[in-house]
Amino acid sequence: MVNYNRVAGKLKGDLAVFSQKISKGMKCPAKKFILQMLYGILESNTVHLSGIARSLEENTSLKKTIDRLSKNLFSFDGKENIMKNYINLVKKEINEKSCVIVIDNSDITKPYSKKMEALSDVRDGSTGEIKKGYLTIEAAVLSKGNKMPLPVYEKVFSVSEKGFLSETDENLKCLEFLSANFRKTSVRTLDRGFDAKDYYRYFLERDEKFIIRVKKNRDVIYKNKTCNIMDVAKKYKGNYCMGVTDRNGKTIQCKISYIPVKLCAFPEKELVLVAVYGFGKNPMLLLTNIEIQEAPLKKKLCIIVTKVYLMRWRIEEYFRFKNQQFNFEDLRVMSLKSIRNINFFATLAVGYLGIFYSENNGSPFMDRVFECSKRIYKIPKFVFYAMGYAFERIFSKTSSGIVDYFRKQAMPCHQFPDNCIKNGA
Repeated sequence: MVNYNRVAGKLKGDLAVFSQKISKGMKCPAKKFILQMLYGILESNTVHLSGIARSLEENTSLKKTIDRLSKNLFSFDGKENIMKNYINLVKKEINEKSCVIVIDNSDITKPYSKKMEALSDVRDGSTGEIKKGYLTIEAAVLSKGNKMPLPVYEKVFSVSEKGFLSETDENLKCLEFLSANFRKTSVRTLDRGFDAKDYYRYFLERDEKFIIRVKKNRDVIYKNKTCNIMDVAKKYKGNYCMGVTDRNGKTIQCKISYIPVKLCAFPEKELVLVAVYGFGKNPMLLLTNIEIQEAPLKKKLCIIVTKVYLMRWRIEEYFRFKNQQFNFEDLRVMSLKSIRNINFFATLAVGYLGIFYSENNGSPFMDRVFECSKRIYKIPKFVFYAMGYAFERIFSKTSSGIVDYFRKQAMPCHQFPDNCIKNGA
């Protein structure tokens, strides 16, 4: 029989340690608020302030707790300091020299809202319809062991907000943040929305490694002639063969080609087009500046580029998890600043789950956490879902919130001795 109080106590202690580390250098009221927000989101599995407030189990009225959280959320200004500390934790879980960084745009739709600040027209990524909402730019790095996506950048923005310049400008701010915090040898992977001159210029001027999926209407220089990139790719049938596993665990047999090309805007720079045949009628076109000189290693480069790009599904799953698990698109704060801050805390909550899993995967305690989730089906390949449910179930089984763990110097879960989790602990 599971002792939920004991397991919950260890998880609360570990979360308190994480919160203390990322809030280092901040004042006590801010530290307490950060811990309460992280715990509340994980315990309630929602970004609703009412759900977060209930999870805290405070000896005051629910309305007073909600009002306090709302006020603190609007006035909170400590994101820069927290991200600096958080990135330092993330770097312990990645290979800094060659980590994969996945960057993507998404949206938050609020079709029935009229009072939320700076609402604008956005294209719903799931339906293609134009609705009221906000745009987002996010980035995640993949951990070195299990390739878990660890979010490292997030921003909600609107074309209607004061001072907005362009979506490109917001995307470049994200790239600049990544340049300041990660090595240029880390591989940036981006979808077709980044197939544009501004982004190529950014990467080429800084010599940062990238893999960008290219639109089929792009022109390139091929054998000293300007040609449509799809026409170039169709000249090849695939020099090499490889099997790739999709997000559903299905193996797909593909053929891939190595094709030297240049961009018309940057004719002095030799690039490689990796054309991947097998995912549809037309080949998937991946453009990269990863260099390789030895002919026998061209196959290796093609395989690496293809596999790295296909890792993008993990950040797409991360987006989906954050939206579904925390019911993010049903957020109910009105100001853009509060929306940004609640997204920030939700991102940190997911980041904590990722770091927790990377540190504890394979341990007896991690097995006990998953056991507490009591899933009917086996743990899915993307384990965030199992973890989210497990944390919610464990925390909700206790009769106290997180206040007793504020400033407590708890031991991280992976350091607990094995005898602490025996006999139903």
